Amino acid sequence: MPDLLLELFSEEIPARMQAKAADDLRRMVTDKLVAEGLVYEGAKAFATPRRLALTVHGIPARQPDLKTERRGPKVGAPDAAVQGFLKATGLKSLEEAKIQRDPKGDFYIGLIEKPGRDAIDVLAEILPVIIRTFPWPKSMRWGARSGKPGSLNWVRPLHAITATFGLETEQPDVVKFEVDGIEAGQTTYGHRFLAPAPIQVRRFEDYEAKLLAAKVVLDPERRKDAILSDAKQLAFAQGFELVEDQNLLDEVAGLVEWPIVLMGSFEPEFLKTPDEVIRATIRNNQKCFVVRDPRTGKLANKFILVANIEATDGGATIIAGNERVIRARLSDAKFFYETDLKTKLEDRLAKFEQIVFHEKLGTQAERIKRIERLAAEIAPLVGADVGKATRAAHLAKADLLTEVVGEFPEVQGLMGKYYALAQGEDASVAAACEEHYKPQGPADRVPTDPVSVAVALADKIDTLVGFWAIDEKPTGSKDPYALRRAALGVIRVVLDNQIKISLREVAREHLERSYGKQYLEVAEKLDDLMVFFEDRLKVQLRDQRARYDLVDAVLNSGSLVQGHPLVVIVRRVEALGKFLDSDDGKNLLAGTKRASNILSIEEKKDKRLYHGAPNAALYNLDEEKALAEAIDEVQVEASAAVAKEDFAAAMSAMAKLRPPVDAFFDKVRVNDDDPKVRENRLKLLNEIRSATRAVADFSKIQD
Repeated sequence: MPDLLLELFSEEIPARMQAKAADDLRRMVTDKLVAEGLVYEGAKAFATPRRLALTVHGIPARQPDLKTERRGPKVGAPDAAVQGFLKATGLKSLEEAKIQRDPKGDFYIGLIEKPGRDAIDVLAEILPVIIRTFPWPKSMRWGARSGKPGSLNWVRPLHAITATFGLETEQPDVVKFEVDGIEAGQTTYGHRFLAPAPIQVRRFEDYEAKLLAAKVVLDPERRKDAILSDAKQLAFAQGFELVEDQNLLDEVAGLVEWPIVLMGSFEPEFLKTPDEVIRATIRNNQKCFVVRDPRTGKLANKFILVANIEATDGGATIIAGNERVIRARLSDAKFFYETDLKTKLEDRLAKFEQIVFHEKLGTQAERIKRIERLAAEIAPLVGADVGKATRAAHLAKADLLTEVVGEFPEVQGLMGKYYALAQGEDASVAAACEEHYKPQGPADRVPTDPVSVAVALADKIDTLVGFWAIDEKPTGSKDPYALRRAALGVIRVVLDNQIKISLREVAREHLERSYGKQYLEVAEKLDDLMVFFEDRLKVQLRDQRARYDLVDAVLNSGSLVQGHPLVVIVRRVEALGKFLDSDDGKNLLAGTKRASNILSIEEKKDKRLYHGAPNAALYNLDEEKALAEAIDEVQVEASAAVAKEDFAAAMSAMAKLRPPVDAFFDKVRVNDDDPKVRENRLKLLNEIRSATRAVADFSKIQD
């Protein structure tokens, strides 16, 4: 079947837009093909700084013929209705219509046949529409063509369109259309400087090969691989290691079509500035990589740049130009760093009194005081020194007012650590200045030093409690204050460090103390916040491949809303999972669900609940007595084990229910003819349900 080659050749496309643009092009074209009945075999899109390209293979040469039936008026309907039906279906007379028998009367049915069109004609129709409606995040309209004003909005001026369609074994045809005076054809262009001449192409394989010969690597993944490999080799040859940076690699690959890796250097004196500042300076200003000395682990006074041209002087001029810019930027960074060191962190804090954190939550200074108080309260719970935790919370935000962080926001916290160490603060206090922001994502590390843990929890809990107090919660996909990330951060810090605290109690005390009576519907707000935590816990455990139904079962039995500690809930989930993997667990689950199902049916039918203790005098069978005795024994054992947080023992106690439950359902008829016996047996079933709920709500567990 025929293949499509499409290229949109333009001025430089911003690197940050390329990947999404390629995906949008593939999606828009293939969705439209499928909508037109042209089901393709495969498609792949590419992007370079100057082009978007798409190949779609296995497209049918022609649309299938379409046959549809249209129901018309009743037989004997007024002439106007009949004429409207004939016009809509294209029938010449009612003799060409069928009659459909129906209890409501006989109806005319018209068969409409729409012959399929050649795929190339369909493409000529849909491609210009896609180009004109392409969803660039930012676009421009440029000057006139052939005396007419331009009408196309595109990210940068569009210069050429290549569009061919045909079989692999034949010369393809040009898909004939035009957009804003640009006619589709078979002409593209190679590298702007190394091979700017026009190139005639036929199909994708020919196109990709000719571009490569014209110094254009079409596939961004191949460009990334080439850059990374060459950069590593160049660093190794000089005795260094490349500091890899995936985001920078993605960006640089979007800046070049023919990557050439070169190495430059800067003065060793700049290495007195922290490594992270050097890296941020070189990365942000010149899109260059840094290298480290493997013997020391510290940065070397070298950098790696990626050029887009094979220079006749071996790249000397390019290297010199980058060195000149980097030298100036590093000089600025060194000045900022040295200037920052002259002012102590706490001497900066007064400025926070004029900086509003949130109009309803006060200034940054007020927020820092709240975090200090909360960190001091959390410190004993996590084994941290109260004085150090308070001091760390006091200083943790101060680096936001420094020159370096103002220039490079991504090093906030980290610079706080450096400045704290420079002014002689305790190592744990300095570490907390950096680590209290962590974890900032699923791949980020979790703080383990008790002081860092106390401040990290205080910072995040204060944020969550504050925004819940003023009813500014995440809605849908909107989360402007990153509250979901804050909650996940709390969960990870607590679980990774196995901290046994009640989030509800900590949040309650902080809410009451920090926000007074003006926001207090305390119970409602706390319940809602704890439910939010539970939702985030489910996300966290699901990412760890825990079963969502087991999480629901445990939370229904003992939740954050009730004040249960996170670590206890997770241990219970783990124990329940192991129990249900055993034969005892599987069979007890089946028996418990059977009891719940019978109860639900009978309670619905009788319009009442069968709660309350059964009457032992009404037990007629040994199986009833054995089950009742087992339930009493298991409830005592399981409750005691849960109280001691020995969930393995609680599950072992639950296992003792399996034989009497099996025997009960094997020998006992629940719906006895005697109403009193029936009621008593239903109450006994409810006792099974109540006994198992000491550990988990088994009704939430999927079979």
